Amino acid sequence: MDYNSNRKKLILPEYGRIVQKMVNHAVSLEDREERNRASRQIIEIMGNMYPYLRDIPDFRHKLWDHIAIMSNFKLDIDAPYDPPKIEELNQPPAKVPYCNNKIKYRHYGKTLELMINQATKMEEGKEKEVLVNLLANQMKKTYLLWNKDSVDDDKIAQDLNELSNAEINLDENIQLTETHNILNKKNKVQGKGQQHYRNPRTQSGGQKKRFTGGRFQSNQNDNRGRN
Repeated sequence: MDYNSNRKKLILPEYGRIVQKMVNHAVSLEDREERNRASRQIIEIMGNMYPYLRDIPDFRHKLWDHIAIMSNFKLDIDAPYDPPKIEELNQPPAKVPYCNNKIKYRHYGKTLELMINQATKMEEGKEKEVLVNLLANQMKKTYLLWNKDSVDDDKIAQDLNELSNAEINLDENIQLTETHNILNKKNKVQGKGQQHYRNPRTQSGGQKKRFTGGRFQSNQNDNRGRN
């Protein structure tokens, strides 16, 4: 038996062994024009394998790069694009920088901290009061995601003052959304996402129906007729 584990490792496995054999055959052709024609046909086959990628910019450029890689850069053809350099392929990818943003209170998140920072820069007025009220209510909702029992409005006012470096003091007359209203609204939203399956064969009073004589008849009626 000829197992894939005993065969030569594929350079680009996503195209399969058949396409790899086509590329190897194109490399072995002596006539340059024949190699060009064979390469164009292989490119069409590779493109048809992934038709949903045709809208991606430079899709055909990538295909010509792939055929060069699959041939170990031995395919001497008149390609419409310059093949990639071997040095670039062997170069390790650049490290992705890790986000080191420090969050003072993780249950509030970084976005709320940034919004509070912007609120401190606003001029005093009605617009700032509305924004502060919205921020305080959002802080309360976010807090209840972590502590599902309750939260005191004084705690929200204290955290808001601390996050704003004591530049925002929540007005004592502002009434935040009640805790039970927030929790009830969240439960209603979760309840709407639940779908209950109902058997279409038992929609009439829980009685199963059977097909007789061109119409459906319930078992209950059928039993009455027998009695």
